[in-house]
Amino acid sequence: MCGIAGLVLSPGAALPDPATLAALGRALAHRGPDGSGHAVVGRIALVQTRLAIIDLEGGDQPLFAGPAALVCNGEIYNYRELRAGLADAQFATFSDCEPPLHLWLRNGPDFAEMLRGMYAIAIHERVARTVTLSRDPFGIKPLYTAQVPGGLAFASEPAALLAAGLVERRLRPAAREELLQMQFTTGADTIFEGVQRVLPGETLTCAEGRVLERRRIAALPDGGPEEIGEDEALERLDRALTESVDLHQRSDVPYGMFLSGGIDSACVLALMARLNSQPVLAYTAGFAAPGAADERIAAGELARAVGARHETVEVTEAMVWQHLPEIVACMDDPAADYAIIPSWFLARRARNDVKVVLSGEGGDEIFAGYGRYRSAMRPWWLGGRVMRGRGSFDRLDVLRSPAAGWRDGIAAAEARAATQGRSRLAVAQATDIADWLAHDLLLKLDRCLMAHGVEGRTPLLDTGVAAAAFRLPDALKVRDGRGKWLLRKWLERHLPAARPFAPKQGFTVPIGAWIANQGARLGPLVAAQPGVAEIADPGRVTALFRACGGRHEGFAAWTLLFYALWHRAHILGLQPAGDVFETLAAGIPVPRLATSGGRRLRHAVS
Repeated sequence: MCGIAGLVLSPGAALPDPATLAALGRALAHRGPDGSGHAVVGRIALVQTRLAIIDLEGGDQPLFAGPAALVCNGEIYNYRELRAGLADAQFATFSDCEPPLHLWLRNGPDFAEMLRGMYAIAIHERVARTVTLSRDPFGIKPLYTAQVPGGLAFASEPAALLAAGLVERRLRPAAREELLQMQFTTGADTIFEGVQRVLPGETLTCAEGRVLERRRIAALPDGGPEEIGEDEALERLDRALTESVDLHQRSDVPYGMFLSGGIDSACVLALMARLNSQPVLAYTAGFAAPGAADERIAAGELARAVGARHETVEVTEAMVWQHLPEIVACMDDPAADYAIIPSWFLARRARNDVKVVLSGEGGDEIFAGYGRYRSAMRPWWLGGRVMRGRGSFDRLDVLRSPAAGWRDGIAAAEARAATQGRSRLAVAQATDIADWLAHDLLLKLDRCLMAHGVEGRTPLLDTGVAAAAFRLPDALKVRDGRGKWLLRKWLERHLPAARPFAPKQGFTVPIGAWIANQGARLGPLVAAQPGVAEIADPGRVTALFRACGGRHEGFAAWTLLFYALWHRAHILGLQPAGDVFETLAAGIPVPRLATSGGRRLRHAVS
């Protein structure tokens, strides 16, 4: 895993500023602590920081072939098969990222159609003076662009563009409304004015400081439910899962996995145990809080059933208050998902042993596990409900003005997902995969792991697995009030110790209870933050934190706490000043003028 960035400047613009390129590299160093490289040709520059996973000695980037150079953040899992099919290519390394470069030389922007992996790629062609940017179909690896004075900039994280002074720290209010009400933001436009996501599956051709062409690869197969029986579906699923996990284990460094007590990670564990001769190394987080769901016991039973080595991390309230400012600071593209807390601590523990971890992310979306899907299957007159029809702050009377238009992005995603032939269930899944998955769950996994130089892999989010599972009949996804029916049947055969049809306790972080413990202290601090004071009445914020024992109130309080810390870090541009209480209590300096690239940028304070 790595960080990439670059500039595609227009004719007549100044040449790339070495100080700007150095700032981009420094801002992405946590993503690639093992090395760095850059290439500058005229008004085009590529920057890369490397986390060495495959071809440790020879895989430094940029990679060069003919008139082209490549930088990549990701893993191309089918790189061996691609190399075998490129018999005429002259390979200089054994890197998994070199085959895409030769594919681009042969196929141009269509090169990504043959890739199987997670990736954000930039390829510079020196003769045509073009840069091709490409992102994997599920959006596992991030990539952002921004129109800047003189042309186009791109980077793995918006924070790098901000740190280099290429864009201003200016917030987009519509995205803030989405974040507060849904915990994530949708679509191409980020919460930062002028910064856009390269969407999952997109390939952009850029030249002369702008995007010339866009094309896109779909993550999911087209069409409605197929006709297939349960036995045939199980056999096909076993082949797809086995192949995917086998590919996702390709690595020249040690790897492990994140194990919860749930269905998805249990499936990954079963397959890793089948495919490895050595014991699987599994990590599980638990919480030291009365009444909190603690998955360590169930995960430990699974680990013993397959002979895995099991490492646990206990997350305490004190640990959370100590580290929450830096946890939130790593979420530059914000997702107010409290699962960032265990993810960050797990990554911190895992980095002592491994550089790569596999996880079960995406199983609920691909196999239809969420309860909201079962509701979406029913028409409204039978109790069906629109997904995300209610926001986190509805009926709480905390915000200064009612959130407006916060659901527009999801409504647009629902309309795009409703292609001909898809069932209500498949539309709900596709909607989540387009936005919730890419802009919350995968974003969380990427940032929390890369903050510690650890690569996260998601074998359930694979085009082969999607082809085997997404178009299953609804009855093989949901039956008897349970989602992920076929995956449960598969697990019942291959790891019965997981008890896939037993009632499961949902995974929750006891952040509401912890906030309630400190509500009287936290409320005034959160209410006084500039970002929160702009959108919410301070007295109502304080009252919310004093009485946040209910689930709805607790989640709203968590969202405001997250937003207060995020705004401080990424709009005010301030570093954590100690634990959460010290950070929130630290004074807010007068906004200053910063100079970069010949421009004076005002750090906007909302």
